Amino acid sequence: MGLPRTFVGFSSTDIHYYRLMLAWKQNEHIDFNFANCQLGQEINSEDEAYIKRKCRERIDLAGTFAVLIGQDTRSKHKYVRWEMEVALEKSCRIIGINLNGSRFMEDATCPPIIKNVGAIFVPFSPKIVAHALTNWTMKTKDNWNYKPEFYQQLGYK
Repeated sequence: MGLPRTFVGFSSTDIHYYRLMLAWKQNEHIDFNFANCQLGQEINSEDEAYIKRKCRERIDLAGTFAVLIGQDTRSKHKYVRWEMEVALEKSCRIIGINLNGSRFMEDATCPPIIKNVGAIFVPFSPKIVAHALTNWTMKTKDNWNYKPEFYQQLGYK
């Protein structure tokens, strides 16, 4: 099986976490990889319709939508929420990546649109994110997480 084609959604305030994921991908000592469907470069435009069209093209290439969930992700409606709507419309697998380290869906930070849709929620860490990217099968409802024993098998405490 090839690498999962993934679009990573995030608030602009969390771009450094996305860049860290790219660094994991480049580090030969970290077993982490995915086919990145992100835009190749930043769109220098104020035209919302154009930006959304370009993002939709990239999301349409992806089978997985991974969203970095930070402190303000829940309130980002113009693009981040819209990207999630497109991903759900396309039936992408949804992976919620909690930047606060939580292994569960967090009501306070999780965008309501991805609650109870069959997504998995994991902390921002290369081993568990890599596992979710390559092994998660989208469910039809509820919020999902890996059991503590699974984290222990991967070397987490």
